[in-house]
Amino acid sequence: MTLKVALLGAGTVGVEVARRILERPDELRDRIGDDLELTSVVVRDTSKERPGVPADLITADAHVAIQGADIVVELMGGIDPAHDLILSALNSGASVVTANKALLAKHFAELFEAADNAQVRLEHEAAVAGAIPIIRPVGDSLAGDRITRVMGIMNGTTNYILDKMDTEGWSFDEALKTAQELGYAEADPTADVEGHDAAAKVAILASLAFHTPVTIDDVYVEGITSVTAEMVETARAQGFTIKLLGICEKLDDLGKVSARVYPALLPNSHPLSSVSGAFNAVFVEAEAAGELMFYGQGAGGAPTASAVLGDIVSVARRKVLGGRGQYERRARTILPVASLGDITTRYQTTLDVADRPGVLQAVTEVFANQEVSIELVQQSQYDDLEDGDSRAKLVIATHSATESALAQTVKNLNDLDVVRTIHSVLRIEGQ
Repeated sequence: MTLKVALLGAGTVGVEVARRILERPDELRDRIGDDLELTSVVVRDTSKERPGVPADLITADAHVAIQGADIVVELMGGIDPAHDLILSALNSGASVVTANKALLAKHFAELFEAADNAQVRLEHEAAVAGAIPIIRPVGDSLAGDRITRVMGIMNGTTNYILDKMDTEGWSFDEALKTAQELGYAEADPTADVEGHDAAAKVAILASLAFHTPVTIDDVYVEGITSVTAEMVETARAQGFTIKLLGICEKLDDLGKVSARVYPALLPNSHPLSSVSGAFNAVFVEAEAAGELMFYGQGAGGAPTASAVLGDIVSVARRKVLGGRGQYERRARTILPVASLGDITTRYQTTLDVADRPGVLQAVTEVFANQEVSIELVQQSQYDDLEDGDSRAKLVIATHSATESALAQTVKNLNDLDVVRTIHSVLRIEGQ
């Protein structure tokens, strides 16, 4: 039996996937047990040359390509027409492999239900963290355990920017410009630097880890555009590194799940703090397995193609052996997603205050009024003020408190006459 593969999309990843299928038939046959045949490659512009992809495979008709295919590989990206094409493929009896994080983050439950009803597979390892195997460990390897928290660096562009700001002393703009020159960031970097790319991945991981549908609209998102060189320097002096973190966790006391993305302080002792450059890493906490970390290339044509091909081989093996089904039957109980104010976290706040008696007492009273306990206060003088004013810099770290109490504390600090400026407010994670 020869398994027919239709490839939708021939960008960087698509061409790499096509090339590897065409160049390694014997190797793939040995791993699968039967032959793979790439029958079509669907593109928008059929006149464009794609090195390594035979011209007779190129077509613009996705619906014809899907018919008769055993496996459909969707690498087009975006919501439309990918959504309808995947549903069409599943309903026709084809298993689907996709790297489309945006689509899965919006329609995860619908697509998996369609796959389950059709008794086929929907694989998506490449949708989160590129070549890093994280979907299968969360969905399969830890299926008998109870995952309590997932925290990770899920966007290579932002990690490169923050890493260079920390290690080289660059400004945000300098680091972003270099990231674009190196191809890590798009000409329009909004999806990366505003946290939307990471949010899509968090939605997918939360849905898998906690067996309940979470969409990108449920994820609280903050990007890194407000992170300054001064904030990075202050963090370094305190023994922290700033990372854009994607976090999802189960809040047992509330019967809810939380999904969020924001820049946060990580202690230098935490494994994620040492993740440099454009690399990704995901830190998983489970009741029985304990702490696990997955690390590697989070993006790029070859790494992503590796994950896609892994899914193709997995799907093909199941078809050869007559297997079917998804990771699990869908959960009967759907857990609500907590609002940001429900979660418990810690803050580090950096203030520019008047340097005179009574200021520290006034500031600490604001924290006490919201029942937020202070763990650490560090004060330093400004020595180079041109106006001759007497001011001090306060760095205040809190113990754990609800996000709503911490946010109200910051609001009230801003109303104090003795507070000139709130330089930064960063959450502390990993402690």
